[in-house]
Amino acid sequence: MIRLFVALEIPDAVRAMLTRLQTGVPGARWAAMEQMHLTLRFIGEVNGAVAHDIDDALSGIRAPVFSMELSGVGEFGGNNPRALWVGVRGNDALLHLQKKIETALQRFGLQPERRKFSPHLTLARLKATSRGHVMDFLTDHALFANGPFEVKHFVLFSSHLGATGSIYRAERIYTLAR
Repeated sequence: MIRLFVALEIPDAVRAMLTRLQTGVPGARWAAMEQMHLTLRFIGEVNGAVAHDIDDALSGIRAPVFSMELSGVGEFGGNNPRALWVGVRGNDALLHLQKKIETALQRFGLQPERRKFSPHLTLARLKATSRGHVMDFLTDHALFANGPFEVKHFVLFSSHLGATGSIYRAERIYTLAR
């Protein structure tokens, strides 16, 4: 069995910039730079034959290269915060690509994703972190934005649980059209 998800890789310079935000929240488990990505579709555990079929479905997707900008910070969990994230400025091309991926995977036979797509990059997982520290972080970085970067491909990743957390490996890269 292999655990899969589809995501966008983030350029090294952008990931390095994001790591500079990762401070000031006691108890936060900050995402490692090499783990930062934007998940387009979580798939979960599948066997090798299904993984091959998923690759075939994703290989048929045609979408153009596009630009993307990160903007703003937020949290999931409300009064019991579980994660800190960086958002994505509104982007029709990103939404179009995500819908194509979702449609291809449903046609193949996967169940529809139950959660609404909310494009973000997770900066930290939180456990027993005070709401005050989270609010301070959100206030300090409320105006965060970066210049646009080009998205040239999307990736089928596998995820393996290691001693220090999940390890992601690019299984297949799907190039977007120029």
